Amino acid sequence: MDEPETGLTRFAFTVEFDGRPFMGWQRQNHGPSVQQAIEDAIHTVTGERVAVHAAGRTDAGVHGLAMRAHADIAKSITPFRLMGGINARLRPHPVAILACEVVPDDWHARFSCLGRSYVYRIVNRRAPLTVERGLAWQVAKPLDADAMQAAAQLLVGLHDFTTFRSAHCQSASPVKTLDRLHVAREGERVTVHADARSFLHHQVRSMVGCLTLVGSGRWSADDLRAALEVKDRAALGLNAPPDGLYFVAAHYPG
Repeated sequence: MDEPETGLTRFAFTVEFDGRPFMGWQRQNHGPSVQQAIEDAIHTVTGERVAVHAAGRTDAGVHGLAMRAHADIAKSITPFRLMGGINARLRPHPVAILACEVVPDDWHARFSCLGRSYVYRIVNRRAPLTVERGLAWQVAKPLDADAMQAAAQLLVGLHDFTTFRSAHCQSASPVKTLDRLHVAREGERVTVHADARSFLHHQVRSMVGCLTLVGSGRWSADDLRAALEVKDRAALGLNAPPDGLYFVAAHYPG
């Protein structure tokens, strides 16, 4: 775990962003990233080139409602002025610092995090999306949210999630503990909540994709169970698009 050098202050940020213009959170050589946008803004405010560490990584097109991150800064500045300065320099990027505070030197956005929460938003209707295009997944075929919720409980707990893991996943192990997977409908909206200490690359999108197969009647709960138990990415039925996925919370001690 990195700790700031003498004379540096560790600032923690809560970040909201629309993922559509970005290649993801992490800085990329082949396109814009949320991390780069914030780091460049900090450089303009402070004159310092710093690394911004986040609680998690998001793919291209995935959004954040409350991503947690931190950076070590030498300039003497209050959290309020730093937040205002960063937000002013972030325009016109769809990224905003919602909160900023000084944290202890041993606090780390990633390594101190005890759990992460995601929400996936589905709009279940035949009419095309307009104002929410790119911000939710439109599924035209009617979905049985109760069947999706019942099947989702098969994935809760400690499992080998190889089937639901991207071939490009860099995690050391496919074994994860899924603490919660909850599906609920409100009108034409079907929302999936997922909580775990950590997730594999594409895990949430892959689980949601397969749950929609259950909801549309193409898969049974037994089909979902079989896909999990075979531990083979080739058995994945459907990987949901990034449009509807949001990082909503990072959880820390206290």
